[in-house]
Amino acid sequence: MPGKILTACLTGLLAVASTQAHARDTRYDLSIAQALATPEAAGIVDPSIKMTFGRKGPGKIIQADAVTNKKTSRVGKGTDEKACIWAFLSAYKQLQQRASELGGTGVSNIVSYYKKM
Repeated sequence: MPGKILTACLTGLLAVASTQAHARDTRYDLSIAQALATPEAAGIVDPSIKMTFGRKGPGKIIQADAVTNKKTSRVGKGTDEKACIWAFLSAYKQLQQRASELGGTGVSNIVSYYKKM
C-alpha cells in the first residue's frame, strides 16, 4: 500500500512539474560585446574563427544561409540576462564549430533569427 501511495504522489508531482516545463517567449536585446566579455565566453569562443555580425565578410562562401536553433535550459543559469547570454554563446560556439568542420576561418553576416524575422 505505501508503494502505491508513493507512486501516486510521484505521478502527481511529475504531472504538475510537466505543465511548468514550457519555454518563456521573451525577447531581450543585449550587447554582443558584453556577452563575449563574460568569463563563460573565455572557455567557449574560438579566437581563430572570426565572427562578423550583420554584414558579409571577405572570403569564399562555403555554406550559405546556415541557421542555428540551439536550445538550452535556463536551469542553473541565474538571471534572465545570464540565460540569454548562455543561449547566445551556445549558438556562437555551434556556428564556429560548423565553420571549422567545413575548413572555414570565419562566419559572416550573422543576424538574429528570432521567430524567423
